[in-house]
Amino acid sequence: MSDNTKILVTGGAGYIGSHVVKQLCDEGYEVVIIDNFSLGLRQNIDSRVSDVIEGDIRNEADLEKAFAHNVNAVFHFAAWKAAGESMEDPDKYAKNNICGTLNLLKYMLKFNVKNFVFSSSAAVYGNPQYLPIDEKHPTVPENYYGYTKLAIEENLKWYDKLKGIRYAALRYFNATGYDVKGRLNGREKNPANLSPIVMETAAGERAQMQVFGNDYDTPDGTCIRDYIHVSDLATAHVLALRYLNEKEESLVVNLGAEKGYSVLDVIKSAEKSSGRKVNYKIVGRREGDPGNLVASSALAFEKLGWKAQYSDVDTIFKSMKNVYLG
Repeated sequence: MSDNTKILVTGGAGYIGSHVVKQLCDEGYEVVIIDNFSLGLRQNIDSRVSDVIEGDIRNEADLEKAFAHNVNAVFHFAAWKAAGESMEDPDKYAKNNICGTLNLLKYMLKFNVKNFVFSSSAAVYGNPQYLPIDEKHPTVPENYYGYTKLAIEENLKWYDKLKGIRYAALRYFNATGYDVKGRLNGREKNPANLSPIVMETAAGERAQMQVFGNDYDTPDGTCIRDYIHVSDLATAHVLALRYLNEKEESLVVNLGAEKGYSVLDVIKSAEKSSGRKVNYKIVGRREGDPGNLVASSALAFEKLGWKAQYSDVDTIFKSMKNVYLG
C-alpha cells in the first residue's frame, strides 16, 4: 500500500513509464504524468492517473505546472534511448537527457521534493570486463546514450551530497515484454530492441530481420543478452521508492534476470509462442556488440528483496503475443 506519496512520472505514457504508472496505481499511489508524447501513447495511460500534463522537462513553465501538484517523489523516464542515434546526434541526447534532468532537479529543489527514482541503464558499463556484471564493474560507456545515463548518475551523487536529494538509479539490462495481466496494448514507438523486431517479423510486418553475427564465442554463435520483463521492472521501482522513504539513503542497483538468452533462443521462443515463422538472415557483426552481457542482481535482492519473476523468455513472448498478433 502507498504511504500518501504523490508521484510525478516523467515520460509516464512511454513504454516503461506506462507500466510503472500502472503498478503505482495498483498499489494505491496518486500519480501525475508529464509527457511530450514524442514516444508516449495516450492509450496506455491508466485511467486512475490524477493529471496528465502534455509538456517537456526542458520547459520550465511545464515543470512549474507539474510540481504545483505538491508531488513528493519523482520517477524519471523521459529520455531518448537509441544508442546508434546518440552517436550521430549527441546534441539531441545532451539537451534532453542531461540538461532536461538537471532542469528537473532544479524544480525538485525549488519545491523541496527529496526522492528521485531514475531510469538508468546497463549501457553505463560498456563492454564487459567480467561476467556477470555487478555494480562494481567499471563504467566505460560505448555510446553517447550510455554516457548521458552515467553523467546523470554522477550529478545525482552531487545533488545527494550537496542538497539531500535521495535517489535510486536502476540500471536496466534489456527491458522487454508487456503487462503480464494484458492491460497495456499500445506498442512501443520506434523500437530498437530485439524482441519487438522479432515479433514484428512474426506478424509479417517485416519480411525478414537481421541477426548480427553468428561467430561469437557462445553456444550457437549469436549474442547473449539478459532480458528483463517490464512487469518485473515496475515492481522494482515501487520497492525502490519504499527503500528511499524508509532508509533515507541513495541506491544504485542492476535490474536483470541473471540469465542470458542468445538471439536464436529468442527467435525460437517467439516462433513457439506465436505459432509463426520468423524469417531471419545472418549478417556481419555490429561494431561494439559484445558477445555476452548478463547481470548480477544480487544487490537488488539484498537491498530491495527484488528478484525477476516474469523474465523467462517464454513468459516474455506470451505477454507480447496479443500486442503484436491480436
